[in-house]
Amino acid sequence: MVAEKRFLTLTEMVQAARRNLHRNEWDYLMGAAETEASLRRNRAGVESWLFRPRILNDVSGASARTSLLGHSVRLPVVMPPIGSVQVFHPEGALDVARAADEFGVLQILSSVCQPDFETLAAEAPGPRIYQLYLVRDQAWMDDIIERSIAAGYTAFCLTADTQVYSRRERDMLKRHIPGSGRQVQGNDFGEQARMTWDTVAHIKERFDIPLVIKGVARADDAARCAQMGVDVVYVSNHGGRQLDHTRACIDVLPEVVEAVAGRAPVWVDGGFMRGADVVKALCLGAAAVGMGRFEGLALAAGGRDALTNALQILEHEVVTAMALLGVSSLDALQPDLLVREAPLAPPDVLSAFPLVDDY
Repeated sequence: MVAEKRFLTLTEMVQAARRNLHRNEWDYLMGAAETEASLRRNRAGVESWLFRPRILNDVSGASARTSLLGHSVRLPVVMPPIGSVQVFHPEGALDVARAADEFGVLQILSSVCQPDFETLAAEAPGPRIYQLYLVRDQAWMDDIIERSIAAGYTAFCLTADTQVYSRRERDMLKRHIPGSGRQVQGNDFGEQARMTWDTVAHIKERFDIPLVIKGVARADDAARCAQMGVDVVYVSNHGGRQLDHTRACIDVLPEVVEAVAGRAPVWVDGGFMRGADVVKALCLGAAAVGMGRFEGLALAAGGRDALTNALQILEHEVVTAMALLGVSSLDALQPDLLVREAPLAPPDVLSAFPLVDDY
């Protein structure tokens, strides 16, 4: 990896990541399933929501600090699970864990990355969540959950939108198989395809650990999660990397928040790259925002230090947007601060960084 200076903007982070990554890894991070329509819709959705700021409010103490799952955080942001995160920087999930703890956000560790969950827990401080793909039977899952509790994980996450491995043509055209893909035979994730609501009920009945269900894309599924006692309802379409032609996650968010009706916090990811994007999701009822490509770009730009740097910039963007909206606390972020209009231009995965090729 090329050593980089400290960044002043997130645009510099993207530029550094692009310099550092091989084309295979760059496409793995930037790509999505089949036509990549879900990826573009995620970004189009974020860019379609515009601010309606209030004036003449005291915002001198604006802050984005809050708590997630009982843990104090500097930002309502989570570092989502990324399979093969180690391809972006050799220390992989360990770098994410250390940066997340140093800055003050939550990490969700993927079960298809390195290092493994027990090694990570032993080597890095801080609260974090473990996300598991069910590649074996229920007894195996139970053992993993028990071990994750023993290792001190804050919560346990099931990803529900990955019943099978999708067709990611950027990788396929180059005959490139990412590390996480090598763990899958064909497109079969084993027990992942057999996961049902009974799996959720079993975990809630047997284990005393908060349960996150990631991949919610409908109000009725969200309501059922809340009814069954799921602790976090996580709206996601896997960054457009699984089912093509899905709705933008930010557009699904309001109906999910309404369906959950305060019974559980709602988290969301999908196309969120800047501080203003985070604020939009919070206005629409999200309790936290996952930023997977942001995480991967920062790691590729320079590992732990670059991710910590990027989170500092993100915090500045979030607090600046809040102050300019006329609010000083997260509780004051409401839907009436937004209005929906068409984006200025056709969005793409990096349209949040319009100056990336200019400097």
